[in-house]
Amino acid sequence: MAPISLADVVSALPSEESWGPSTTSDTLVDGVPYAAYSKGDKLGRMADWTSEGKDGRDGRGGRQQYNRNYRDQQVYGAGTSSLFAVQVAEDESSFSVVDNTRTSTKTRGFGRGGGTIFRGRGRGGRDQRGGRGTFQRVGGRGGQQNGYYDNRGARGGRGRRFGWKDYDKPQRNRDSSVNIKPDWQMLEEIDFNRLAKLNLETSAGEDIETYGFLYYYDRSYDKPPVKNTERKLNVVDRIAYNVTTSSDPIIQELAEKDEATIFATDNILSMLMCAPRSVYSWDIVITRHGNKIYLDKRDNSSLDMVSVNENAADAPLEASEGNKETINFPTALALEATFINHNFANQTVMESETSKYDMNHDNPFYNPSEETEPLASKAYKYRRFDLSLEKDEDPLHLIVRTELDAVVKNNISGEDQFLTLKALNEFDHKAQGSGGALDWRTKLTSQRGAVVATEMKNNSCKLARWTIQSILAKADMMKLGFVSRATPKSNERHVILGVVGYDPRKFAEQMNLNLANGWGIVRTIVDMCLKMAEGKYVLVKDPNKPLLRLYQVPADTFEEGEEDGEVIPEGAEEDE
Repeated sequence: MAPISLADVVSALPSEESWGPSTTSDTLVDGVPYAAYSKGDKLGRMADWTSEGKDGRDGRGGRQQYNRNYRDQQVYGAGTSSLFAVQVAEDESSFSVVDNTRTSTKTRGFGRGGGTIFRGRGRGGRDQRGGRGTFQRVGGRGGQQNGYYDNRGARGGRGRRFGWKDYDKPQRNRDSSVNIKPDWQMLEEIDFNRLAKLNLETSAGEDIETYGFLYYYDRSYDKPPVKNTERKLNVVDRIAYNVTTSSDPIIQELAEKDEATIFATDNILSMLMCAPRSVYSWDIVITRHGNKIYLDKRDNSSLDMVSVNENAADAPLEASEGNKETINFPTALALEATFINHNFANQTVMESETSKYDMNHDNPFYNPSEETEPLASKAYKYRRFDLSLEKDEDPLHLIVRTELDAVVKNNISGEDQFLTLKALNEFDHKAQGSGGALDWRTKLTSQRGAVVATEMKNNSCKLARWTIQSILAKADMMKLGFVSRATPKSNERHVILGVVGYDPRKFAEQMNLNLANGWGIVRTIVDMCLKMAEGKYVLVKDPNKPLLRLYQVPADTFEEGEEDGEVIPEGAEEDE
């Protein structure tokens, strides 16, 4: 490249006297520099040193302030002022004033301290009834089974914003309700999203046989308690049986007569129909014998227990998760709720041998020569439902054993109406796991709707199961009792705060409970089993995911002397 001489550089300089870039007429008006502006701009000041930034002076400008100060950003010329903005070396908005004042507010921890472990007062286990098989009954005293309830993680209780720092919470690892053995073969995995889309319309069902008897309901419990007085929940020792499907002698007779294809109890069937609402793990044993399907439960199964705040956003914690109140563990609360439900149903009826409603046959599980305690008010109705489709060559019927708890005279017609009696329980509305519940003692009378709505949210699965059981039994009314602890630190003494009656069908509408969806789930599971070979299967709800798993298991699984039903230790669950 040829060298450039100094003379060439000097000759290339502009001939004007001014120095700098050349001036164009595009930004000049009559020789004066001009910047475009909109009519919405205020031109009262050449420089405004007091204007705030986008986030406000303290960084909390908010959406309203942002819209007010910057609503003209998209107007022609409105953004040109940023050309003359001074770039500050340090952002002064990051500074804040420190409040050194001491606050005297005392924070209340979750723990209430002390307390005793609930001893159950239930008669669990298995008793030989002689001749007609082995029955399991639930009663008023004795030890209960191992714990299988745990909890789920989500947002906190009252006083917190929805979803606040949910992402920062560790996932709760719950235990499976049954030990998954290595020799179990997984056949199907069904997500809850698939179950929620199923639908099958069925008829109201028909009665086949009725057994047992019912006492009349005590209407005095419908009246609100007198001020400054409380009704204590008493321990009433009465025998109530909870026999699984295949051990029921009446179902065995109906199966021999080929009355249906599917057999179940309302306790098992309601859990399957409400599967998408469940959080805790549960399992159902399915046995195919010929063309018959039996839906069974294991001895001491979690299906026999009544969960507490299972669907709450911040469900009760286990000891391993920092809960120091032993009486508020999920397992202890489930034992307490089961004890309350058994005694509540026995206490709210008027026992009288002269005025009771007798069914067509006596209780099929009771042997007066062996029992010393009297029977509880309980009626068993065996009802048949048609689950057939138009494309089916043969009809598909289901027989379910339903239960009723009491009977009451209609005030107008004088006819007998059948009832189911259930109890919701309050342990401590201020404790962890209460799910933002209101204080029942002060709010149940004045804000009953809010109390029931909160229970629908925190106990969606439990209430849905009770509602379906009432509809399956064709009950005219479902009575819900509200039972609270006499003192929050003790789970042994309780008081009945009130009883409210609901039409189960209208209550299902309030809960957005679709019975056709439940029948669709039952039909789908049954179709899967009918396509498989004869044998034993186990349907397990995953403890940490919203899905069901169907396993094929050996025929001798859960037989006498095995320990397959024990809960596996935490963290030892098989990784699927």
